Amino acid sequence: MTASPARERPRNATQTRQLLLDVARHRFARHGYASTTVREIADGAGVNVALINRYFTSKEGLFQACLQTAIIDLKRDTDGIALADVAASIAYRLTSPADDPALLDALLLLVRSSGDERVDAMRRTVLHSMSERLAVAAGAPQPPDADAVLRAQIVLAASLGVALMRASVGLQPLASATEAQMRGPISDLVSALT
Repeated sequence: MTASPARERPRNATQTRQLLLDVARHRFARHGYASTTVREIADGAGVNVALINRYFTSKEGLFQACLQTAIIDLKRDTDGIALADVAASIAYRLTSPADDPALLDALLLLVRSSGDERVDAMRRTVLHSMSERLAVAAGAPQPPDADAVLRAQIVLAASLGVALMRASVGLQPLASATEAQMRGPISDLVSALT
């Protein structure tokens, strides 16, 4: 009597790639680039570690893909938004519901130190681009001048700092503040853009 061959799980490259992105994005956001291993990501996704190289070439390539998806998520919420709605959008993202941690992970991904200069350069490029878009949303000409970008970067830095304080430090009452509670102070901050 011969043993029947093990049944192979049907492969779906698109789902596997997305699963790797989701796990990696969460781990990079919560634990940082240097502290996250490709083995942890693969194990979290329940796949062979070799698939990371197949789909993303390397850990750095996977991180870059995570940054790109974070940018897409952030742009979806901010492109074409009126200045009056910026504070509400930031408050929503900072207090994202527990059932959608990807919203907060997108912000955290942008502030966690990587320990790798090339990865940090990617992050700086993304943050600069976001600052310019925010400055333009506030009425600055395109391309915005240095003063407008500085104001936008201060708002962005404060928002990212809030995300980090809520997720990592748990400082109260900031960590448990609701979207409605955050909207007023963030509106005050955003008003500094104009």
